[in-house]
Amino acid sequence: MEKIRSHKELKVYQEAYQAALRIHQLTQSFPAEERHALTNQIRRSSRSVCANLAEAWRKRRYPKNFISKLSDSEAEAAETQVWLDFSHSFKYINEAIHDELYDQFEHIIAMIIKMSQNSEKWTPKQ
Repeated sequence: MEKIRSHKELKVYQEAYQAALRIHQLTQSFPAEERHALTNQIRRSSRSVCANLAEAWRKRRYPKNFISKLSDSEAEAAETQVWLDFSHSFKYINEAIHDELYDQFEHIIAMIIKMSQNSEKWTPKQ
């Protein structure tokens, strides 16, 4: 396995980034009255998954901080799932899109949890 030099090389980051881009694209068709509510919330939480992964990567010298930022990323991914549920309930996205994105965030959460549980693999020896 080649050494990872940047958060952008992490599979979990790449998947989260692509999901956030997809959410941005989908939310462009949400009603204008949702602009300051649902649209901003789901965009913010999905992007925050990526931002927290980047922060975690830069804090990996400090194992507790690394795990804390991973936990923040996991929480943002779960929040995104809630906004996906609302988007589906309000009929802004169909069931197939909801299920696909929801499952994608389940996979992202699983990867984040695995990183947390195996943090020593990611943090340098002190």
